Formats: sequence, structure tokens, C-alpha cells
Amino acid sequence: MKTLLTTAAAFACLAATARAEGSLSVYHWFEYIPQELVDKFTAETGIAVTIDTYESNESMLAALKAGKIGQYDVAVPGDYMVQIMAGEGLLDSFIPAELPNFANIAPQWLDVPFDPGRRHSIPYQWGSTAFSVNRDVYQGDIDTLAMIFSPPAELSGKINVLDSQGEVLALGSIYLGIPQCSQDRTQLRALSDMLVAAKAHWASFGSDSAKDVLVSGDAAAGMIYNGFSAKARAEGANVEYAYPKEGFVVWMDNVVLLKDAPNRDNALKFMNFLLEPENAAAVTNYAAYTSGVTGVAPFLDEAIKNSPENNPPADAPSGSFIAVCDEPTQRLYDAIWTNLKK
Repeated sequence: MKTLLTTAAAFACLAATARAEGSLSVYHWFEYIPQELVDKFTAETGIAVTIDTYESNESMLAALKAGKIGQYDVAVPGDYMVQIMAGEGLLDSFIPAELPNFANIAPQWLDVPFDPGRRHSIPYQWGSTAFSVNRDVYQGDIDTLAMIFSPPAELSGKINVLDSQGEVLALGSIYLGIPQCSQDRTQLRALSDMLVAAKAHWASFGSDSAKDVLVSGDAAAGMIYNGFSAKARAEGANVEYAYPKEGFVVWMDNVVLLKDAPNRDNALKFMNFLLEPENAAAVTNYAAYTSGVTGVAPFLDEAIKNSPENNPPADAPSGSFIAVCDEPTQRLYDAIWTNLKK
């Protein structure tokens, strides 16, 4: 009987091996993909998926450059970070024929300046970064970035700020009305001084906790992504997301094929899977952002379609993508951020 059981077990292992299609290693933002969708991909392909998370574009880049390149197959960087990663040789390329669903990419996201012709990436989700305010704590006008950078007394000491250099410095520049990649030392000093003064009003830096601190009441206001704000509201926080008069950050997250991906074919299967409208809509319904894929509308929840976070008011200003600075200028901004965080 022992021999028969061992033989049966051996056949079971062989069957499992035949059914399995290897693995996939994903480097992903926190709380940004439903487990059910990952399970669906595995069920359809037999590919086992491992997901590690990060909380900012900069921390993801630092980790890859510190030795994690070659460990992951795909990552999900923001628009400006795709351009940086491509420039530093961290991305592999593909051709549209390798993705049967490539034609499902929405036209406005097909030939983008951060990845012309989509040689390295596909669109994932896009949205905005501004801030939300707890309306139980503050009932006044919130149509200004001053809520974060020069807040009223009701919010002072109760503000969470994203632990993300790109967003913080971009929004600070927008608030002051200066270019994002300014080389003017007077403007850079003004930006640094403003941020240091604003920090006295902040309670915390946190990206992955940005929603939770609003829900718990630990923060009365916070810099936040629009979808995260929608989730906070859905979880019971009486928060309002602002589209401030000075402007805000617009971003697009993208799935990129990483250099030296150990499972390149599986990475392409995953990217193609995410270009299916029903699958792209599943991410939208979960994360509360907006898809870069055509044909998702029939699969979207009504709450997502109609959320105020995804439907700016008619008089809202235009948003701005985070700019990619040249290396010497970027070092100046890095110094501002380092000084702010010390």
C-alpha cells in the first residue's frame, strides 16, 4: 500500500508539474490589485504569482538599483519613473505583436511622452494626487493647496503628507507657481523654505497609510491619491477630495517589463491579461482610479463611474504630470527632499 500511495503521489506531482506554467514575480504598489484578479490569472494560466510591494516610485527605483533587478519580472511605476527607468537601462522592450490585446490600449495613452510607442510599458490606471479634508473637522473652503502648505488652525498638526518626493515637490512647486525643474536658486530656496515651514503643521509622512489615517481620524487632512480618498470615504470617513485652484498632479501608473526578467514570457502573459477590458475594470473597481484600456465601461461599478474623486468639477484647473529633470537639476531637488525629511 505504501508503494501504491507513493506512486500515486508521484503521478499527482507530475500532473501538477504538467499543469503549472512556472512563476511570475511582480513588484507592485501597495493595496492596488485585487487578489481575486491574481487568482483568476493563475487559474487561467497555471502561473504562480508572487507580489512584493513598495510605497513610492523612488523607493521602488532605489530597491531595483540596489540589486533587485533580475529578481522581478514586472513593476508598476508612474509615468515619470518609466522615463527614468528606461534612461537608466532598467527596462526590457517588447513589440505589439507579443501582446495580442495591445490594440485595447486607449488611444490617448498609446503614444505617450514617457514611453513613445509603448516599447516598455502598458497603461495600468491613472488618476490625480491632491488632498482630502475631514469635513467634520474643517468646514471652510478647501479649494487651495494652502490646506497642506499653510493650513488653517483647525488642521495644523493633523496633516499626513505622502512619503513621495515626486508628489510633494511637484505640488509644492505648483502651489508656489514655479516650474517643476527650476534651476533658479531663488525659486529653489523659496520651495525649500516653504516646505520646511509647512512641515511644522504636519503630523506624519505616509503613503501606504494615507487612507487609514483619514479613516481612523489620526489625520484630519492629507495629501492623497484620488482613488485612495474614494476608498477612505467608502470606509466611513467624512472626507472631501479637492481639485485645488493652483493645480494638482496627474499621473499614470504603468506595467513595465523589467530588464533581465527571469520569466519574460509569463510577464508578457500577465501584461496581456491586464489589457482585457474585464480585467482592467476589475482593477478600477478595486482601486477606484481610471483605466487606460478601452471597453471597460460595461464592467464598472456605478459607484466608481459616479464618484466625485473621478469626476472633477467643471471649473477645476488642469493637472500636471511630474516632470523629469536633468541630472544636475535633480540633485538639487534631491537635496531639498533630504533636508525636508531629516
